[in-house]
Amino acid sequence: MPMIETVGFLELNSIAKGVEAADYILKAAEVDLAFAKPVCPGKYSILFTGEVAAVKASMDAGVKAGENFIVDSTVIPRVHPQVIKAINQSTELYEKGAIGVLEFYSITAAVYGADAAVKAAEVTLLDVRLGIGIGGKSFVIMTGDVAAVKASVDAGSAEGKENGLLVSSVVIPSPRPEIFDSLM
Repeated sequence: MPMIETVGFLELNSIAKGVEAADYILKAAEVDLAFAKPVCPGKYSILFTGEVAAVKASMDAGVKAGENFIVDSTVIPRVHPQVIKAINQSTELYEKGAIGVLEFYSITAAVYGADAAVKAAEVTLLDVRLGIGIGGKSFVIMTGDVAAVKASVDAGSAEGKENGLLVSSVVIPSPRPEIFDSLM
């Protein structure tokens, strides 16, 4: 997997304006589209990557095109590689520990919450679920030792609280094995 320098994530509550915003994003600067797709409940999300300046310029163009249909947006320079792996559900679980879960009202919040969480402590992101089939919410699941998971959940929660988009968060110190089976 090539190293991704910067990600941009734009979430809209209009599919039509989302398609238009994606076009503006791609025309504004040299960025790569990871995906642009409708998600529940009638939202549209766009994930793109590139160099910092290009992603920022493209985000500006996408936000301008999206007008008042923007739900949330973020540009994350030096995104942690685990975030992309977890979005793509390609994380391999080598060691089971405590479980941390972050739940957000917006899809975008899971992206910046996951990045803050994994940068805060030594955890493994298991999943960054982006609103498909869960009513437009999103969640992040991580594992590691209890102290690391607690620090990571606190960091990810702080990002969501700042924008009023955190629903809930939990740390489960000694989860039953069946819980891991249900998450993977």
